[in-house]
Amino acid sequence: MIILVMGVSGSGKTTIGQLLAESLHWEFRDADSFHTPENIEKMRHGIPLNDLDRMPWLLAIQQGIQHWLQQNKNVVLACSALKASYRQYLLIGDQRVKLVYLKGSFELIQKRLLERQNHFMSEKLLQTQFDTLEEPKYAISVDISEPVEHIVQKLRILTDL
Repeated sequence: MIILVMGVSGSGKTTIGQLLAESLHWEFRDADSFHTPENIEKMRHGIPLNDLDRMPWLLAIQQGIQHWLQQNKNVVLACSALKASYRQYLLIGDQRVKLVYLKGSFELIQKRLLERQNHFMSEKLLQTQFDTLEEPKYAISVDISEPVEHIVQKLRILTDL
């Protein structure tokens, strides 16, 4: 099974994803590791990615998901997956891929990004992330203002794990 944890930068995808994976004894992967060096440089310089920039990234993640499913691996994957069209590449029509949406206010996430250090994603891009975000209609949605431990507990219950 794959649990795809999505949301804008700073919503807690990596933190919550890692803790969820640990609690389940599953593998954790971050979709950021699938970005090309060119995309990382753009983001580091505050340049938003366009759909053309994202296509190789999405295809690489899709291949990873298909590979994990073929090997019957259980993986928690942190990925922004901001647009419905991106999620179509990632959910691949397989019931073994579950979508979790980490939802929070612009103000809360901006505060978190300002406190974060040593990450290539610039807080200047947060508004573009919210502008791009198409909230999923069919996802397990959780409020990120709760303590991380409560969110992980809630996700284990809501995903039946």
